Amino acid sequence: MYLIKNVQVYAPAPQGPRDVLLGGGKILKIAETLPAESAYGITVLDGTGHVLMPGLIDAHVHILGGGGEGGARTRTPEIMLSDILSGGVTTVVGCLGTDGCTRTMTNLLAKAKGLEEEGITTYVYTGSYQVPVRTLTGSVMDDLILLEKVVGTGEIAISDHRSSQPTKEEFAKIVADTRVGGILSAKAGLVNIHMGDGKERLQFLRYVLENTQIPPTNMLPTHINRSNALMQDGINYAKNLGGYIDLTTSSDPDFLDPDEVKASTGLKMALDAGVSPEHITFSSDGQGSLPVFAPDGSFQGLGVGKVASLYREMKDAVLQDGVSLENALRAVTANPAALLKLPQKGRIAEDADADLVLADAETLQIHTVFAKGRMMVSEGRILVKGTFEQ
Repeated sequence: MYLIKNVQVYAPAPQGPRDVLLGGGKILKIAETLPAESAYGITVLDGTGHVLMPGLIDAHVHILGGGGEGGARTRTPEIMLSDILSGGVTTVVGCLGTDGCTRTMTNLLAKAKGLEEEGITTYVYTGSYQVPVRTLTGSVMDDLILLEKVVGTGEIAISDHRSSQPTKEEFAKIVADTRVGGILSAKAGLVNIHMGDGKERLQFLRYVLENTQIPPTNMLPTHINRSNALMQDGINYAKNLGGYIDLTTSSDPDFLDPDEVKASTGLKMALDAGVSPEHITFSSDGQGSLPVFAPDGSFQGLGVGKVASLYREMKDAVLQDGVSLENALRAVTANPAALLKLPQKGRIAEDADADLVLADAETLQIHTVFAKGRMMVSEGRILVKGTFEQ
């Protein structure tokens, strides 16, 4: 059990100074003051000068690794637990990408289970870029209903030269099957949609909203900030049709493509344009492959997307772009929790899961991370590492 005293709570809405008691993996009590007894195995932490935030939710992580588009040697490695915890992330949703052949659903599920055993919360999407969707049971609906960790479908690629070039009707059928599977399994039924840089942009999503009864809560287009044109189309989609948009954080700010929009800046742009702060999420695309360029712009090789970039961009939105901490936090906590239908995640409330990040109030530097009530990071040092980490 842990008692955090006198900490500024962002739940993600600001709650002011509070004492927070954790035990049994849950948040047991939140009050203006609680007795600081160290009996009964309670560890007391002084939260003075710190903020307490929900653990981050990363809804798009290649936990098996990604890449492979430059041949077998460019397949990125599986993610390690420390890579996730270092950025204050306590819940991830694993996905397959371009390669749905050498990386399979059985591998994805096994990796997700392994990470859960190591201490964090994990879910997965069924499928990959390809259409028809490659599932484990042979059906999107069956995967959702029968496989506990499956919460949706993805990442389905559209408007991209690497996609299967599905028709609008084929895409709508995937969204429909995912929605019904979600209804029957009491899950999100969310389709995670890889957006390429094709001229079609968000036309397929508009088609679904205009020609079916499916609500926008079943579709989350990601990589919206890959270009200014797509960013503007995403803002229009979210503002005028009530859609949801996801900004990718895994890019190198020092070598940002001139046409790419930094995630923190994209959040500011969307909010200033009138998009609801509840309709924007961040995800890292962690362990996906990233091109690395020299200062003169020449290609040097491939890097690997980092889950820790999720926290970096949330922090930059506050410290560099002037977004309120509440709205920046929503993009990485409450909003993905709502879309994924995870009521115990993404918020600080009594009886919610004790997934928490304690950070310096001024710099937002991470001090402590709790996952399901277990202290995983302390004073910025990772206490719990993955099974095969040194």
